[in-house]
Amino acid sequence: MADKKNMTAKQYLKLFTSTFSLSAFTFGGGFVIIPLMKKKFVDELHWLEEEEMLNLAAIAQSSPGAVAVNAAILVGYRSAGILGAFISILGTVLPPLIIISVISFFYQAFRSNMVVNAVLKGMQAGIAAVICDVVINMGGHVLKSKDWVSILLLFLAFVANFILKINVMYIILVCAVIGVIRVLWQKKHPKEAVQEEKK
Repeated sequence: MADKKNMTAKQYLKLFTSTFSLSAFTFGGGFVIIPLMKKKFVDELHWLEEEEMLNLAAIAQSSPGAVAVNAAILVGYRSAGILGAFISILGTVLPPLIIISVISFFYQAFRSNMVVNAVLKGMQAGIAAVICDVVINMGGHVLKSKDWVSILLLFLAFVANFILKINVMYIILVCAVIGVIRVLWQKKHPKEAVQEEKK
């Protein structure tokens, strides 16, 4: 994991170039950028642990605003403190700002271009594959943990959203409340919590 106090200029530059390139080549919104951030900051750079990335992704998705920007702020702050958060925001926001500014000048030409439309349709299929990868990797991590509460919540959240069509905001709020209750219970009963984890 990166040490916030001993971050060098080279590491700050790496944070900027990483978030800039992820943002520049990610299509399909925040759900797509999260697995790419995991591969970069967990698997490649080893600045974060996998469980930390899962927690940051959950916070990013449940906070107001764009998921990609929220995730970048959290990853930047966790990796390099407040300066890291500002650097990662800049790296994440600049590419879409530049691309949208360019597209706005040529909007009519892009809209009527068959090649551009075909490329966008192809990208939709790629985005679906990346989102499936997110579900398999992050959901698999929850299953491997053998934490029955998390596994039950995972299953119930899927049923509530996909089958019962309950608003995601209500699902997030209920899961947040359950999480708070669970943490408070673990603090009051530390021995029982340790025994539960060992099971």
